[in-house]
Amino acid sequence: MTAIGARPIPEFDGVHEVWPRGERLRAVRAAAAAYKERFTAQGQVRAVRSVDIAAAPYPVKYAFHNAVSVPTLPLISMINRMIVVQYEDFDGRARTLVFEPTVPDGSAEAPFYRNLRRLTDRVPGGGLIERAIVRYYAQPGDVLRQLKLTPADIDFCTFDHLHVQDPRMILGSTEVVEGETAPRAPLFGEARMLVQRRELATLESLHPMQWAWYVEGGLGGVDRERFAVLDGDVELGPGVALLWTPGHTDGNHSLLLNTPDGVWVSSENGIALDNWQPELSRIPGVRRYHEEFGREICPNANTLEDSLDQYDSMVKEKTLADRCAADPRWLQILPSTELAPWKRFWPVVPTYVHGGISYGEIQGGRR
Repeated sequence: MTAIGARPIPEFDGVHEVWPRGERLRAVRAAAAAYKERFTAQGQVRAVRSVDIAAAPYPVKYAFHNAVSVPTLPLISMINRMIVVQYEDFDGRARTLVFEPTVPDGSAEAPFYRNLRRLTDRVPGGGLIERAIVRYYAQPGDVLRQLKLTPADIDFCTFDHLHVQDPRMILGSTEVVEGETAPRAPLFGEARMLVQRRELATLESLHPMQWAWYVEGGLGGVDRERFAVLDGDVELGPGVALLWTPGHTDGNHSLLLNTPDGVWVSSENGIALDNWQPELSRIPGVRRYHEEFGREICPNANTLEDSLDQYDSMVKEKTLADRCAADPRWLQILPSTELAPWKRFWPVVPTYVHGGISYGEIQGGRR
């Protein structure tokens, strides 16, 4: 931990072991409120910028835990965004973190997407379907060039979890990836990947209920020293932390940022603000889900490794996020992969969209 200039967050010690579960939720909420006060007092990040990477298909039934109550297309599109954060660690060193640097070619090899591609290839008009739901905006390397950064400028990269991610595409590999002719070089130079110990262990030994969402062989030829392994909640520096938010996966973690507009959270526990604030949702069925079940969240539920943990984690995120200045009804939660606000998917479109995040000036050559 000290090698990366970070430190644990004591406010969350033991809260995930509290029993019974109703008491655990109260403990998580109280710990998040206590930490928020200290987190905001420590300072802000120097700069942050989000850039869209690609739009990929996703089943509606997963997006809102089967809550959508009207006939609709079975698939919507989610837009993945990469976030670049610049901050000082607790040793005073300038750092650059890349959050969610998805490489679409790697994600396409996850069994879920590979099987979906085979299905659309067999369906008449499958090509039209693909063109309607898939879109490419930029590769992670393109984003660096847009921001006038080089791979050598990046200290750390991380994903909220490793669903449909291929670490070989980011960290490089001594082995040749199937279909390629040479070993992959690291995408971000000597940057290390921050990962929860439980998430890395999942990729090393998949359960059949997890298999469809992880890229098998994604660790082949990857130097394990390129991982900085975390255990639980970690603050990287003033204004930036990684919150352990288990449930969607055992090793899920979420990005927490303090900015001039207050605290933001980025997470894929939901794919729209509607997931965290279903009482405000105009997507048919989502508000009813909230009212009928008495639940203050509606989870993104393609996997529910622990649905109660995911509920608690989303409450943790809600407690830490500030209200949006443009519309105070809404929290400053930025889905790391967000439901596309495209009319073709009406009425399954987000009720409110922040549209990204941008503060300060990203600077290259800081190392």
